[in-house]
Amino acid sequence: MTSTSDSVPSGLCARPLKGRRALITGSGRVIGFEVARALASAGAHVVLNGRSSRALKEAAGELEDEGHMVTTAAFDVTDEEAVDAFAAAGRPVDILVNNAGPRDRRATPDLPPAAVRDLIDAHLVAAFSLTRALAPGMAAAGGGAIVNVTSIAGPRARPGDPGYTAAKGALEALTRSHAVEFGPMGIRVNAIAPGFIATEANAGLAADPDIAAFLDARAAIPRWGRPEEVAEAAVFLASPAASYITGHVLVVDGGLSIRM
Repeated sequence: MTSTSDSVPSGLCARPLKGRRALITGSGRVIGFEVARALASAGAHVVLNGRSSRALKEAAGELEDEGHMVTTAAFDVTDEEAVDAFAAAGRPVDILVNNAGPRDRRATPDLPPAAVRDLIDAHLVAAFSLTRALAPGMAAAGGGAIVNVTSIAGPRARPGDPGYTAAKGALEALTRSHAVEFGPMGIRVNAIAPGFIATEANAGLAADPDIAAFLDARAAIPRWGRPEEVAEAAVFLASPAASYITGHVLVVDGGLSIRM
């Protein structure tokens, strides 16, 4: 007779990421921090990344107080030399979550090309650079998982947000390209596309009754999402439960993008 423990798929165990090392960019706060917390709760040793050493120290302290294994790596993901230095400095990571990236809500007449380049650099080129630097170590260790945080703003446009939409759409395309390129090396590359997530940056929008009415009318789950709901999706895509999934964009938007 098969025991209960033997019948549970390995990817669904309580700590499916035990023994794994994960780098989460932009993880000093909000979604990135919740992703780090969720991966740590699943057993991973998390490496928090951001530009502020102070913010990372505070975030690490909070996770350590919860009993998690944490280290920090303060560097700018748009600095190619810093990315390469991180890749060369320590043992390889098994999981990479490309989460860092700013928002610049300005319409085309008000958005200079230099600002568009900054958005593309932070969202797309940084993810490319980190994947390029860390994939060889993953491959040498037998494989790994990469999760890119895109947005429903990639395939679905809103007025007045062209730079962010272009950057996230490009990151979704890069996810597919890297899935094809690195799959034979045992590296899975997927993405999460969050919808309306209640974060500090969105506090004003979350309090807007017009947006609440929009979500009530258009979303299958008529509310704002929570950062931890995005984080749990990252755990799934990074875990053995998703071992035959690559090149996929997991939409976390309460059904907003599928309702007519």
